[in-house]
Amino acid sequence: MSSASGSLSVISGDNQTWDLAVAAIIQAGHRMDDRGWVPATAGNLSIRLADGRIAITRSGGHKGFLTSDGVIEVGLNGEARHEGDRPSAETLLHCQIYEHFPNAGAVLHGHSVAATVLSMVIKEPALYLEDYEVLKVFEDQTTHETRLSVPVFANDQNIARLSRSVALYLDEMKAGYIIRGHGVYIWGPDMTTALTRLEGLEFLLTCELERLKLLPAIPARDVM
Repeated sequence: MSSASGSLSVISGDNQTWDLAVAAIIQAGHRMDDRGWVPATAGNLSIRLADGRIAITRSGGHKGFLTSDGVIEVGLNGEARHEGDRPSAETLLHCQIYEHFPNAGAVLHGHSVAATVLSMVIKEPALYLEDYEVLKVFEDQTTHETRLSVPVFANDQNIARLSRSVALYLDEMKAGYIIRGHGVYIWGPDMTTALTRLEGLEFLLTCELERLKLLPAIPARDVM
C-alpha cells in the first residue's frame, strides 16, 4: 500500500513527516471504530516520529470521526507541545512504552467488548492464550504450540500509579496487556504492525469469550 493511499506502513527517514503520522492514526482510528473497539470517545492511538515527537489522539474525540484536528503533539513526558491541546491522562502509558522499548513506533489502546468482559470475569493477574494459530502474529512467535501471558492490571484513575504496576512486567510482554474492565494496550515498530497485533489479540480474546459461553457454568478461574 503506497503512502498516497493512506498507508499504515512504517514512517521512516525523509518520509517521516507529521502529516503522514496523522494520516496513519486517522486511518487506524476509523478501522478500530468499524470493528467496535473504540466506542464513544474511548481509546487512544499514537505514533512516535524519528525526531522524538509523539502524535497522539486528542482527549475526548470519537475515533470514528477522527480528523487531523483530533491529533496533537506531545513530548515523551506526555505534556502537550502546543497551548490549548489536551492529551488524555492515559498518554503517559503510551510514553511509558516508547521510553521502555526503543523500537516501538506506534501504540494502540482499545475498549472492545471481549477485552472488557473477559478481564472482569477472569480474576487472575493474567489471561493465557495457547495453541491458537494466530499467536504467530506476535513478536518472536513462530508456532501455534506456545502459551502467551497477557497481564491484567486493576483499573486505576491514578495513571502514574498504574504505570508503576505495568512497568514491573513490560519486559515479559509479547501480546500487550489489559486493564481490567477497561481495555487493551498493544504496540509495534510501526502502525501496520501495531494494528495487525491488535487485530490478532482481539480475535483471540473473542475466541476465549466464545469458549466461555460453551463451557459448563463453573467459576471462570477454574477453566482459564
